[in-house]
Amino acid sequence: MDDLQTRKAIIAACLKMNTVGLNQGTSGNISVRVGDYILITPTSIPYEDLLPEDIVRLDMDGTPHGLRKPSSEWRFHLDILRARPDLNAVVHAHAPYCTTLAIMHMDIPAVHYMVAAAGGEDIRCAPYATFGTQELSDRVIEALEGRKACLMAHHGMLAAEASLDKAMWLAVEVEALARQYHGALLLGDPPVLNDDQLAEAIAQFTRGYGQATAD
Repeated sequence: MDDLQTRKAIIAACLKMNTVGLNQGTSGNISVRVGDYILITPTSIPYEDLLPEDIVRLDMDGTPHGLRKPSSEWRFHLDILRARPDLNAVVHAHAPYCTTLAIMHMDIPAVHYMVAAAGGEDIRCAPYATFGTQELSDRVIEALEGRKACLMAHHGMLAAEASLDKAMWLAVEVEALARQYHGALLLGDPPVLNDDQLAEAIAQFTRGYGQATAD
């Protein structure tokens, strides 16, 4: 996608986040790599009011361009995309079930094979740090090592993928996993997949699985 198409796609994804219950208000944010810069949502503008020119361009050194200030979380978006050439889009949301688990500093273990969609045997919860800080960015980068999604303690979740469509798909799947895990915890101590079962699930995703491989 070119610059304008990407700006429009970001706005559509923001609206979808709230429509499907992944986010509320303006608490989430989205970024996409476009060549040698990224496009990111602005801070504190209702999604329904966003215009393509409101989306902020950030150079890879963090220099902003445009009419608006970038999201207060621009730092971890930029750091993720600089550190991970395999990823081109980041979706951050205060998804209700993910945030519930994150408040409790809980990872999501392999209670369902879909955990492998995030790249590994679990979805980690990054330790708490104040929003918008380098400390939070560093902790998110660590939680994403070998992964494409993480929770953020007392904050929310994020998903990152090779395209915006894939990142949105993964964000929805992670919230579904969080909801399932939360429900299972109400019934007792949930069993998890064994190492062989989990390894096969991860291999299936590595080979390509459903929408996880869609462009």
